[in-house]
Amino acid sequence: MSAFVSEIIGTMLLILLGNGVVAGVVLRHSKAENAGWVVITFGWGFAVMIGVYAAGIYGGAHLNPAVTVGLATAGSFPWADVPAYILAQFIGAFIGAVLVFVHYKPHYDVTDDPGAKLATFSTAPGIRSTPFNLIGEIIGTFVLVFGILSFGANTFTDGLNPLIVGFLVVSIGLSLGGTTGYAINPARDLGPRIAHAILPIKGKGTSDWGYSWIPVVGPIIGAVIAALVYGILVP
Repeated sequence: MSAFVSEIIGTMLLILLGNGVVAGVVLRHSKAENAGWVVITFGWGFAVMIGVYAAGIYGGAHLNPAVTVGLATAGSFPWADVPAYILAQFIGAFIGAVLVFVHYKPHYDVTDDPGAKLATFSTAPGIRSTPFNLIGEIIGTFVLVFGILSFGANTFTDGLNPLIVGFLVVSIGLSLGGTTGYAINPARDLGPRIAHAILPIKGKGTSDWGYSWIPVVGPIIGAVIAALVYGILVP
């Protein structure tokens, strides 16, 4: 299997399980309805872990354009491979979002809140403030990429790295995710947002394109800053 295909599969699993836990919590008559933020954050952490395990055998298992750009900025990944990885990540994210919709279709049909439906695809801020929403995504992604680079300087038991990265994502979600929903991944937000716009979701409302640039630009900025800071501290 090529690295391109593995990035598609890994990112697809990430979104299927990550957006799947959100759908389970917010859609009507799901058995996980109203399970809460802690369930969502752990669900996303495990989704990252599963996606990385699935893709890591065959490729870099980045599953995130911000991680790809951050690693390239740090000199740990060739810039020539960046476009293909990012394309694969967006394809995988779109497919994962479609699968969530198919899985929860009856629950979308009986859920009246358009905002809840959009939340199962992409992020939205708790308080809409462009500069602070952007800063929140920058900080969250800085922690993600700096953490991943730092993990590379440590020695773990074989096969443990994806679990550690998963818990890093849980930590970011619990501590920093309450402001913007912690996209920290352009493909995770934009790919499913496009799926939301295209899919025939009953009563879905707007896809909130006015906000959509923040979870794309913020993570890229945060990743680049993390790579530059790490390069200064660990030359």
